[in-house]
Amino acid sequence: MKPKPKTKILTDTSRVKTNNPIKSNKASVATIYAYKIISKDSDTTYVDTTLTIKKEYKYNYLRKDNFNRIQFANTGQTYNSLSFDNSSRNIMPLFSAQARHFNYMEVDDINYYHVPTPLTELYYKTVFSQGQTLDAFFTVNTSKRFNFSIAYKGLRSLGNYQNALTSTGNFRFTTNYQTRNGRYKMRGHIAMQDLLNQENGGLTEDDVQRFINDEEEIQDRSVFDPNFQNAENNLEGKRFHLEHSYDIISKKDSLTDNKLSINNTVSFQDKFYEYNQTSADNSFFGTSFNNVIQDKVTLEDFYSDLGLSFRNKLLGNISFKINYTNINYGYNSLVSLNNQTITNRIKEDFFGFLGAYKNKIGRFNLNGSVGANLSDKIKGNFLDAKVAYQFSEDLNIVGGLNINNRLPNYNHLLYQSDYTNYNWDNQDSFDTVKSQQLSFGIESEKYVNASVDVSNIDNYTYFNLESVQNDVKVIKPTQYSKSIQYLRVKVQKELRLGKFALDNTIMYQNVTSDDDVFNVPAFITRNTLYYTDEVFKKALKFQTGIIFNYFSEYNANGYDPLLAEFYTQNQTKIGGFPRLDFFINAKVRQTRIYLKAEHFNSSFTGTDYFSAPNYPYRDFTVRFGLVWNFFL
Repeated sequence: MKPKPKTKILTDTSRVKTNNPIKSNKASVATIYAYKIISKDSDTTYVDTTLTIKKEYKYNYLRKDNFNRIQFANTGQTYNSLSFDNSSRNIMPLFSAQARHFNYMEVDDINYYHVPTPLTELYYKTVFSQGQTLDAFFTVNTSKRFNFSIAYKGLRSLGNYQNALTSTGNFRFTTNYQTRNGRYKMRGHIAMQDLLNQENGGLTEDDVQRFINDEEEIQDRSVFDPNFQNAENNLEGKRFHLEHSYDIISKKDSLTDNKLSINNTVSFQDKFYEYNQTSADNSFFGTSFNNVIQDKVTLEDFYSDLGLSFRNKLLGNISFKINYTNINYGYNSLVSLNNQTITNRIKEDFFGFLGAYKNKIGRFNLNGSVGANLSDKIKGNFLDAKVAYQFSEDLNIVGGLNINNRLPNYNHLLYQSDYTNYNWDNQDSFDTVKSQQLSFGIESEKYVNASVDVSNIDNYTYFNLESVQNDVKVIKPTQYSKSIQYLRVKVQKELRLGKFALDNTIMYQNVTSDDDVFNVPAFITRNTLYYTDEVFKKALKFQTGIIFNYFSEYNANGYDPLLAEFYTQNQTKIGGFPRLDFFINAKVRQTRIYLKAEHFNSSFTGTDYFSAPNYPYRDFTVRFGLVWNFFL
């Protein structure tokens, strides 16, 4: 559990007088600390209704800080990644269509709750054309020991370009419970998600030049004729997840803190990705088996584990689990192409293990975990170790080591399509991707927040633009046989002078390899100058300022709408353009109101702005919305 915030934060949080279902005192007062948010790793934070610059950075469709991503033109489309974190504890291949997974909520993205009174949060924000986005959340403790929450995030946006509609939905239901004596604990969730995007292939090469020239007749973006206007892709998934434990031994007093627990997790996920096109575009994707394109791939993933965890005041927390996984990925038919048969399934069931250790010794915090798949086919293992030293209340030094070996993603290994260029079986030719990352960081709001990590990657696997034949891009999965070294340095510091503040974040990146297969910009920066004040006898707090975003020019990854994946290319550079946003935010009680003029400099700093080759970045627009918390 994280330490409680400093007392000064209480001046900008909620104190709720209510009939409290958890406490017997009917006139009880619930502070914000009682509204707990519990992560997958059982880290606890609190509902925060403050108005801060970090909240401004997270007020977007993903509700995450987009410092290392650049959005496509329409809300709900994909993002081009400007930076990559190679540390991971995942040792399974990832599913297809990773460009569609930015808003797909995984197990680690689901939180659990404990609240003294019913809590509701509403997120609303306008989009670009004919639609809106809304994220509605409600949670309640029916007793001190039982909580449930229900939430739904929905989006529909037509967009400013032809055939670029987005329509998405994320339903979540969570619950947690413990018995009266606290020995048995349970938590679980259900997630149902569907993410649909129309696809147009981006602008043609002629229209790209017209866009850069800012020709008057195409300033209405709907008059563009994109590469095609008859395709859409869709990612859908449902997941049922349960974790529970029972304390065999539970003894806690001033001298001892011993606990021995048996733990079990059961999780099932069923996903599919499909690409549909009413008429094949052979001039863009190449030849096809059929005139109507109907590609669909599925994944059924069942996981269960059983383990023991032991906690001791001196020894710390130790846990060990044996797990079982059953996966079924693939298609319903075989493909015969060029005298080669493309198989249709990757099916495997296997055992594995996970171990973890966590302890606090003086000012040192130690955290480590290890795991492996006991399979000859789905190979994978990892080691993750972190250490932190707390010099003072506002100064932490952290370090980490992550070693990960796992197979490339499923669609690197096996893929089928009605387009002949998009059929391959690399199960016997691709080896595991091996990465090692060493990291170091300083955490201090008073001094500086800084991090450095260096990674070595072997057998890097990626989608590569192999050639262009008669204007048809041939994109294939490729495994790089040499090593790649990747360095990242990130520094964040906020400077304050009275009611003014300047928040600065800058990242430097460097890649060393014999070939340009891993492309990132050398510099990414975000600088925000803003003013904060309170008016109407401090009943309203507001912030206003300008955000400057910039990344240096580089060979950005291209986007393939059929795969819903990004691919490496070295023909077209993007970047080197500023993005300026002007915002006015306000807070009244537990309501935060947001108004932003996005990319207001687009008309006077040039129109050579793209999120990916052939995909323009967003034009100037004004958007508004709010986040509203109800404490009943």
